[in-house]
Amino acid sequence: MDSTKTKARSLTDWLRQNFKWLLEPVGAFIGKLGIHPNYLTLAGLAGNVLGAVALAWGNIPLGGIIILLMGPVDALDGATARASGEKSPFGAFADSVTDRYSEAVIYLGLLIFYLRQPNHFTPLVLIFLAFVGSVMVSYAKARAEALGFDSNVGWLTRVERYLILAPCLIFNIPLAALWLIAVLANITALQRIVHVRRQWYDKNK
Repeated sequence: MDSTKTKARSLTDWLRQNFKWLLEPVGAFIGKLGIHPNYLTLAGLAGNVLGAVALAWGNIPLGGIIILLMGPVDALDGATARASGEKSPFGAFADSVTDRYSEAVIYLGLLIFYLRQPNHFTPLVLIFLAFVGSVMVSYAKARAEALGFDSNVGWLTRVERYLILAPCLIFNIPLAALWLIAVLANITALQRIVHVRRQWYDKNK
């Protein structure tokens, strides 16, 4: 066992640690091809836009397949940046912002799809709650870290949301994904708020 390996506190950490052996060589190969990591970031966004278009037109499984295929692309931009020496604060910033747009456009595709359905009240509320929860999970982490707090806790980070959403879309059960994300993403945001509050009070005892 590698004693230098820190304990994974989220699925994202666990995947990054345990698939480093795969991501780093692939990232190095992509870097040698001269492909800038920002291009991968933009490719991931473009792919999710295509997936969202499929969702909007009612082809839910196709949209899910496209979104599923974009997951590795999203993982490789960071690995490519590290391998090629292109890692920078701006690149990390751009990646995070693009991730938010990628997630938002998927919900937009679902929103358009359900607006065309006769009974759309419940799905629209779930889409709103899922989107707000997803944004708040990311915002809580960004704001906490900017203030010097640790916030890497919670049940539903972006990876977990992706692993719920893409398979549910492929199996044409988008409402199941929306229910899970609407509830669990908002719980995760609350978990991060409570975690930061605990750190503040511990610090000021």
